[in-house]
Amino acid sequence: MTTRAYNFCAGPAALPQEVLEQAQAELLDWQGRGLSVMEMSHRSDEFVQIAQTAEQDLRDLLQVPDNYKVLFVQGGASQQFAQIPLNFMPEGGSADYVDTGIWSRKSADEAAHFGRVNIAASAKELDYFAIPGQNEWKLDPNAAYVHYATNETIGGLQFDWIPQTGDIPLVADMSSDILSRPVDVSKFGMIYAGAQKNIGPSGLVVVIVREDLLGRARSSCPTMLNYQVAADNGSMYNTPASFSWYLSGLVFKWLKEQGGVAAMARLNEEKQRKLYDYIDSSELYDNPVSRSGRSWMNIPFRLASDKLDKPFLAGAEERRLLNLKGHRSVGGMRASIYNAVPMAAVDALIDYMKEFEKEQG
Repeated sequence: MTTRAYNFCAGPAALPQEVLEQAQAELLDWQGRGLSVMEMSHRSDEFVQIAQTAEQDLRDLLQVPDNYKVLFVQGGASQQFAQIPLNFMPEGGSADYVDTGIWSRKSADEAAHFGRVNIAASAKELDYFAIPGQNEWKLDPNAAYVHYATNETIGGLQFDWIPQTGDIPLVADMSSDILSRPVDVSKFGMIYAGAQKNIGPSGLVVVIVREDLLGRARSSCPTMLNYQVAADNGSMYNTPASFSWYLSGLVFKWLKEQGGVAAMARLNEEKQRKLYDYIDSSELYDNPVSRSGRSWMNIPFRLASDKLDKPFLAGAEERRLLNLKGHRSVGGMRASIYNAVPMAAVDALIDYMKEFEKEQG
């Protein structure tokens, strides 16, 4: 087998090798059934068991309270930008949004099609390098919900605290940091996450929603976008993304074997600290994000000159350090070090960065 590269892609992202090997072994013959999960009826006893086990493992990992539904729905997090107001924002209503970067702005722009959006706080005046303290937020007491992104994948800005919104439901896009460290689910009305970063393949979204928030969808909400319908049908109102669901379940099992979310948090803390410490000590590389807002999952950095970007990336490719090019909107570099990216990958990246800096004098 060809040695696997170290993959720093922001998404679709690295998956644990053990998970891929198990899926490979079961691809043609799942547990002696003579077919793959991709070919299996989603109504079969076998797939229902796969689905139920995946849900329970996720509940165990995040300690999801009993009064929350866990849904596995199709699409991506961007679809949720419309689905959320359709389910929670009444006709003529409003919602609060916190702007900390590209993804939170996209979610607010989409919600504006369905009602009034109040930007309760924005990091724009801080160049999106820091998060405004909650004492600066201007929350609307009549808002249907408060929405924020816990981690901005592109800008590398992450909350290390949970906003306080009183009786107003808190809705969080956790696409790029779910399962990376413990979180108190009971503080949220809803959590959602695209799978393709810390969970599994693209095409699947995990939704964790408090039961009392269901049944509020507008009459114009399409059936397929109604969370109540998804909950009532065990996320199988139509044929689900069955193979993505199966692979996500394997990832949940793998996470349990690693010691759960608390163990991953310890590893992730060490990975990000190593990389930031080197960047901060370097004269060639720079990360402008405030230390309190630095992402553990997505670490953008720039070289002293943009002219060095191409040779840096070429050298990285030669060393099989892949997908380090920053998002087109911000440039530079970005290392995404999700749960499945091992410490060895971070060490290899730092070694290369040191080598390249030495070459540049």
